[in-house]
Amino acid sequence: MSNLKDFSIGGLDGEADIVPGLAGSVVLAVNVASKCGLTPQYSGLEKLFGETREQGLVVVGFPCNQFGGQEPGTPADITEFCQTNYSVTFPLTEKIEVNGDGHHPIYAWLTGEDGGFPGDIEWNFEKFLIDRQGKVVKRYPPATTPEDPGLLQDIADLL
Repeated sequence: MSNLKDFSIGGLDGEADIVPGLAGSVVLAVNVASKCGLTPQYSGLEKLFGETREQGLVVVGFPCNQFGGQEPGTPADITEFCQTNYSVTFPLTEKIEVNGDGHHPIYAWLTGEDGGFPGDIEWNFEKFLIDRQGKVVKRYPPATTPEDPGLLQDIADLL
């Protein structure tokens, strides 16, 4: 599998598969956590989504509890936290693993040799930019904020 459309993942809200709704969009995929020092990036991600969704960007958060147990909540807990503290409206997937034997197939693809950028995810809020054709084009470390000029330029180039 070498294209985002080849995968399936449920939404945190119980939606069966969010991937069909991403077709033709530029996607910023981010593994997220509610109790991380980088959690305030939710504000910038929501702002970015709000400012660019009309042009075709979709931010997708992938909740993950693999880094310091920083996403321990249930889907309802995560949803409430994100909406109450950061007014998140971008899609969140079901809680997944991004590294190791139990990693979700999307993350196997994002971090694998078959179209992605090889190597384990180092921490929460690592980002991947996916073009409108569903190909991974760039990977950003966790400390790269949603306001980073390079990230913003890369997104603009794809929109």
